[in-house]
Order: sequence, then structure tokens, then C-alpha cells
Amino acid sequence: MEFFRIHRTIPFMRHALVLNLISLITFIAAVFFIATRGFHLSIEFTGGTVMEVHYAQTAQVEDIRDAITTLGYTDFQVQNFGTSQDVMIRLPLRSGQSSAKQSDTVVEALKAKHPDVELRRVEFVGPQVGQELVHNGLMALLSVIAGIMLYLAFRFEWKFAVAGVVANLHDVVIILGFFAFFQWEFSLSVLAGVLAVLGYSVNESVVIMDRIRENFRKQRKSSVHEVINSAITQTISRTVITHGSTQMMVLAMLFFGGPTLHYFALALTIGIWFGIYSSVFVAAAIAMWLGVKREDMVKTVKKDDPSAEIEM
Repeated sequence: MEFFRIHRTIPFMRHALVLNLISLITFIAAVFFIATRGFHLSIEFTGGTVMEVHYAQTAQVEDIRDAITTLGYTDFQVQNFGTSQDVMIRLPLRSGQSSAKQSDTVVEALKAKHPDVELRRVEFVGPQVGQELVHNGLMALLSVIAGIMLYLAFRFEWKFAVAGVVANLHDVVIILGFFAFFQWEFSLSVLAGVLAVLGYSVNESVVIMDRIRENFRKQRKSSVHEVINSAITQTISRTVITHGSTQMMVLAMLFFGGPTLHYFALALTIGIWFGIYSSVFVAAAIAMWLGVKREDMVKTVKKDDPSAEIEM
């Protein structure tokens, strides 16, 4: 399916060096901010107080958030669970206050608006849980990267595998750099968004790599630059359809999903746009500089007919 077709090949690789230098500078800046500023971790990583409250009628989540905000909290989570009458509240640690004291203060503020609120459970989640979540998150990230590299090496060729992994790491580090620079809250939902971007970005890279392999078979007299340029140009319509429709859904979550989905959607938005950029300019250019050529895609097999070829 195509919305449009570009009949003249766009010379993307003509500016590959300049664009990759910009990417390298952006990547280094992201690493710098991650190392120097760190992340504004949510209470899922740092520990805090978890409360469960019950209302006789449907809970008004926005009213609950407003009541907690008046107590001076900025980093907290409020969400329904189970039924529309049950609400879970996560509060960050406060020096000099125990979990019991925090819960009492919050319940008093909630009862000022809704006297029927009932405290069901209070629990302290310590930093040790946060460390375990960080470890598991990093292990998940490394597993995804290893799986992607093995798949690309098996499906295509090791040069494409290296290029694809570098491009995907480029996307992930830049997303993390944004969160470190602006000190946006980094929660488990954001980590899930980062992992989703990995899969989403590699899908775009695979489409372009597959078209490059196909063009190597068809355009036997074309140079490597021309083959890559034509492959990217031929997939532009598909890129617009796929990424455009996905971005519309993500923007709906960003603007209408509320605080719970805000940073998750923000991470996806950054990842979608940089995923397009990295697949076109980073992955393709690195594969080109690693020396990918027609012989890597279509290997000659010696048979009765010396010109016989088998596609790999």
C-alpha cells in the first residue's frame, strides 16, 4: 500500500557524514547528561509509601490529585485499580515522616473533599525493591539488544547486525538523554516505552535492509550508494503510513491519557522520530561504511553453470 511514490531517487547518503556527525554529537551530549545529571527516578525505583483507598461512589481521580498536590507533593501517582471505587496512591519518601504519618495526612486531605473515603492498606516500599527493578530493567534491555543483533546477523549479514544495533542504541541513549536533561520522571512505564522503541526502531531498519538486499539483486550495475538511496526512497511511503498512524495514537495518549501515560507517550514520541532518523541515516550509513556489497547479499555457488547464484 502506498499513498504516493517518488520516482526520482533521493541522494540520502550524500549527506550521511554530516548527519552522522550531528548524531554523534547528540549521542555524546546525551551520555554526558545521563552521567552528570542522572535520572529523576519515580518511587518505583527510589521507594516510598503505597496507599489503597476506597470510595463509596466512583472515585474522582483528578480531585484526589488536587488534594495531594495541596500537601506539597509533586512526584506521586494516583490510579484506579480493580474497580472505579478503589484507588492506589504512591507517595515519595519524605524526611522526618513515616509511612503512617504520610497516610494520615493524605487521608485527612481526601476526607475534606469526600468524607466517605476509607483507607484500606498502607505499605512502605523500600529502596531495595527499587534496586531490584533497576537490575531487572537493565537485564531486559541487554537481552533485547542481544536478541536483535542475533536476529539481524542470521537474517541478513553481520554488517547489518552491527549497524542495526548501533542505530537502536543511538535511539535509546538519546531518549534517556532527554529524560536526564529535562529531569522528567523516569518510571517503569517509561522503561517499557524505551523497550518498545527498540522493537519499533529495528522493524524500520529491517524493512530498509530487506529492500537494500532486494535492490542488490535487481540493480546489478548500480553502486552501493545508489542501491541504498533507492531502497530508502522506495520505503518512504511505507514509513509515512506506519509512523504517521502510530504517532497519532501516541499523541492521543500524550494529550488525553493523563499523568499516568504522559511520560510513557513522550518516550515513544521521541523514539518514533529518532527511530526514523537512525534507520535512514545511521543504520544505512554504518552498513555502507562497513563495506556492505552485493556479494554479501547474493553469494555465488559453483555448479555446472558458473554463473549460477543463490540468494542468501
